[in-house]
Amino acid sequence: MSAWTPDARIALYYAPPAASAWWHAGSEWLGRDAETGEFMEPPVVPALGQPVASLTVAPRRYGWHGTLVPPFHIAEGYNTEHVVLAAKEWAKRIAPFKAPLQAADLGRFVALRAAQSEHDGAIRDIAASALHALASLRARPSPEDTEKRLAPHLTPRQRALLLEWGYPYVLDEFRFHMTLSDSIDSEAQRTAIRTLWQARSEALGPLPFHGAALFVQAHRDAPFSLWQRLPFADAGARA
Repeated sequence: MSAWTPDARIALYYAPPAASAWWHAGSEWLGRDAETGEFMEPPVVPALGQPVASLTVAPRRYGWHGTLVPPFHIAEGYNTEHVVLAAKEWAKRIAPFKAPLQAADLGRFVALRAAQSEHDGAIRDIAASALHALASLRARPSPEDTEKRLAPHLTPRQRALLLEWGYPYVLDEFRFHMTLSDSIDSEAQRTAIRTLWQARSEALGPLPFHGAALFVQAHRDAPFSLWQRLPFADAGARA
C-alpha cells in the first residue's frame, strides 16, 4: 500500500474471507486482489464483446467488497488506532451468518444483492450499527464532497442523510450490494454479466458473512487496499 497522506480515507467494508472461493472469484473478476495488491487476469467473456477489465474500472479501484460504512477521513483528535479499536469492538458483537446472493441491475450497474429480504434487512442493521460505532471518529464531509453527491434524483430523505453522514444511502436507505461493473449502457452486456454471475453465485454457494474489513485509500488517486480484517463473533468456529 502507498504511504498514507493527510488526505487518506478509511472505509468499513464487507469482504469475503481471505483465500475463500468468493474472495478469489470477485478479485479475479475485477482484476485486482485488494489485500495482496496483486493484479489478476480477468476471465474472457465472449458475449461482452470487449475485455472485462474495460467494464470494471471503478470497482477495481475500490476492490472486491460490499460497503458497510462509506469512505471517510478521520476526525481531528483521533488516529488509525482509535478506528481499529472501535471497529474490532463492533465486530465482536456481530454474529456470523451466510446469505445467498443474486445478480441484479442497479440502474446501469450490475451487482450482487442478497437474494432474500431477511438477509438484506440483517445486513442493513449491521451497516447501521457500524455507522454509529464509528460516528465519532468520522470527520464531517467537506462542502465540496457534499456538493459532488447532491444529485437531482435524490429524495428528500437521501439529501438529509447526505448532509448528515456525507452519503445518501445509509441507515434506512442502505441497500447491500457488491459491484460487478461500471455504468454500462448496453443491456446485452449487463445481461451477459448478470447471467454469468447468477450461475457463479449459485455454484459458489451462500456468501459467508464471517467478518468485515477496514480498507484504506492512501491518497485520492490511490486504489483502496484491504488493511485490517475484522472477524465477527466466533467466526473462526464457523468458517
